[in-house]
Amino acid sequence: VVEIKGINYTLQDVIGDKTYNKPSLVVGVFLSFYDPHIIRIPYGGVVRYKQLEPIESTNRPMLAVEKDLLNQAINPDNMDYLKYNERMLVEVYSSLLDYTYYITLIADEDVNVICPFVLGQNKLFSQNQRFALVRWGSQAELILPFDERYDFTLCQQNTWHIEAGIDPLVKVKFN
Repeated sequence: VVEIKGINYTLQDVIGDKTYNKPSLVVGVFLSFYDPHIIRIPYGGVVRYKQLEPIESTNRPMLAVEKDLLNQAINPDNMDYLKYNERMLVEVYSSLLDYTYYITLIADEDVNVICPFVLGQNKLFSQNQRFALVRWGSQAELILPFDERYDFTLCQQNTWHIEAGIDPLVKVKFN
């Protein structure tokens, strides 16, 4: 089960594939009003992406939630309506690791924009290279299928503020 903006979903629902059955590490990143909404590739590889059906999630009045974030306490009264939010699945294949991982991008309903910088499929991206723009109050899910060749260690604590391209999310150790 993965929580996206206050609603629980199965991993199959999140990535838009009912046949997906791989146990996975999922790291959710909420992009607040104060964050640049540029998505970077966590580990270099060949990128494919596709638009998914919008996902229903709890959209909160952003000003109230931003104040909650600054106070480090979310007020449940600020979580009051459900909307359908644009969604995109990004698949990244790393030939160096012989491994495929995924990123699900979810845009806020009010702006509802996900804009990849490169429109072609199967393009090579370097680690930390900018891939897409996602608008306000959005969320990104990094999905790492477990693989016996690798161990994954989280580098950040839950609820910590991170900076893209600077703060590592996951350390990959070769077994």
